[in-house]
Amino acid sequence: MDAGTTLLGSLLACAGALGAAVVAYLGKRGENALNGYSSLTERLQAKRDRLERQVAERDSRISELSTLHAADQSEIARLRLDIHRLGGAP
Repeated sequence: MDAGTTLLGSLLACAGALGAAVVAYLGKRGENALNGYSSLTERLQAKRDRLERQVAERDSRISELSTLHAADQSEIARLRLDIHRLGGAP
């Protein structure tokens, strides 16, 4: 009976060690997946920030060009009035 108990204890210890190894392996896989997800999230956030800056720069440029366009249209209207006032045909 003593040898049988030792054998049973050894088998249970082996099963426990095997279970611990499986849990450690799965935990490492989960950790790697989480690190990959975190890395992907950081890259996406950096790309989003870069694109937001580009859009802000374009909006600023569009606003600047709209202001210049309005000034040009005003100048064209003024020159047409001058031409008409001086007797010319626009």
